[in-house]
Amino acid sequence: MVQEYNKDNFNLAAIDLGSNAIRLLIKNIERIEDEKSQDGYRIVQRKLQFVRIPLRLGVDVFSEGKISKERELQLIRTIKAFRQLLIIYNVADYRACATSALRDAKNGRKILHKIAKNIGIDIEIVTGMEEARIICDNHLEGALAERPNNPELITGNYLYVDVGGGSTEISFFVNGQLIHSTSYNAGTLRMLAGGVSEDLLTQMKCDIQQMTSGYGNIKIIGSGGNINKLYRIAPKKAVRKNLIPVPVLAKLHGQLASLSVEQRMLEFDLKADRADVIVPAGQIFLLVAEACGAESVIVPTIGLADGIINELCSKAFN
Repeated sequence: MVQEYNKDNFNLAAIDLGSNAIRLLIKNIERIEDEKSQDGYRIVQRKLQFVRIPLRLGVDVFSEGKISKERELQLIRTIKAFRQLLIIYNVADYRACATSALRDAKNGRKILHKIAKNIGIDIEIVTGMEEARIICDNHLEGALAERPNNPELITGNYLYVDVGGGSTEISFFVNGQLIHSTSYNAGTLRMLAGGVSEDLLTQMKCDIQQMTSGYGNIKIIGSGGNINKLYRIAPKKAVRKNLIPVPVLAKLHGQLASLSVEQRMLEFDLKADRADVIVPAGQIFLLVAEACGAESVIVPTIGLADGIINELCSKAFN
């Protein structure tokens, strides 16, 4: 769908096919003259549209190993709708990425080939490592964009943790440099389906301890819809701006875990597709915090779709 466009003002889109939900993000990109900038201009991004469909591809994949005919049909209908929105918003370029569920599905590539042939939307299956890189790069670039003259903003030891429906991506940065990155098949839907063993969680904890050994004051940067929701439903007096202390997270997780899904929906005003996965997500974040000794989780509210658009934007101006 790449087309000729006005490089001073155009629209970009990202499609994120996750294990729990499918998301479409469309942003307007405007280049504005700025004499103070080194390049003579600055880039302004404005969100035009965000659509989230809780399709839950992982429910089929993590229990049956493939995507069912019913969910395949729902997926095709969703991508058709997304394509119409790309046209309506006159999107100049897009990137569509599929993560854990479609990586693992026996019929995943066959379905994506059908979508490309019949709908004209090309979807690539990205590895867990590539997914982690896109999200991490987005955070680091965003930090520098906010304070371009203060690169020390990203100094320190950061463990970047993205918890999805099918997998958890963990990357360790020291003073902005990537030291280690890995992906585990330990996501929220996979845990609910009984597809994550205690051995894997133990291995994850040991890996994190080894990865961060010798480094002090580890800070966790959390990514994903669940940590964003945990931050929002935590008592306002107990959190700081974009940061939730680990003891507060632990207490909130305990409260949620003690309730049924229906009770969580009622008491915390959660949607059904969030009320079940939020508990295993909290478990993973607490495991990571214990392993590295972090005292809090930074919640920057960014995700894969934001990272995709940032990369498309960089490509447009290079």
